[in-house]
Amino acid sequence: MTSLSATAPRRSRARRGEGDRLRDEILAAAEALLIATDDESALWIRAIAAAAGVTPPSIYLHFADRNDLIFAACERHWRQLEATMEAAAAGVADPIERIRRRGGAYLSFGIENPEHYRILMMSRPDDTPERFGDERLADTAGIEVVAADLQEAIDAGLLPAQDPREAAVLLWMAVHGMVALLIAKPGSSFAPVPQLFEHLFRLTVAGLGGRV
Repeated sequence: MTSLSATAPRRSRARRGEGDRLRDEILAAAEALLIATDDESALWIRAIAAAAGVTPPSIYLHFADRNDLIFAACERHWRQLEATMEAAAAGVADPIERIRRRGGAYLSFGIENPEHYRILMMSRPDDTPERFGDERLADTAGIEVVAADLQEAIDAGLLPAQDPREAAVLLWMAVHGMVALLIAKPGSSFAPVPQLFEHLFRLTVAGLGGRV
């Protein structure tokens, strides 16, 4: 168990207008605790409250329950994915290559943050807070950005005419399946991950009617 849950000093009551800042501090404490332990079971309300320097009841002023807080903390961390995908695709003119690089960045980020990924993308529907619906998770996965790349590829004649958002969801499903399997079976003797991803990407793009 990490020492993060036991060392933060108790803070005074938040003044008027400081609620948003306190919420961010609670999220940051939960995020740090999850990164340090890589274990959702370590994120109990008392441990998070101690790490943030607040009382456990004060957490419920900002989050409905423990599950709501955990999902929000994961989403906060997962927002880094957008910047990671953008950096991977920066300066690339070919939209198909941009999609490939975004997919590779998504794969790497998921594998490097397995507990965040499992909570956000692999939780049972009845364990998922209502506000984290399919559309919100799709936005977290960068679907609209990939759909824009696909539309550019269609306009350039690199792919046949089709619904770019539907195609983006199909690409997401393919990469998600790979991430989920690698998280669930980390010790399996598959081929090297980069090799597997390249093969998966080629198969998926070919299925959309393109060539890579």
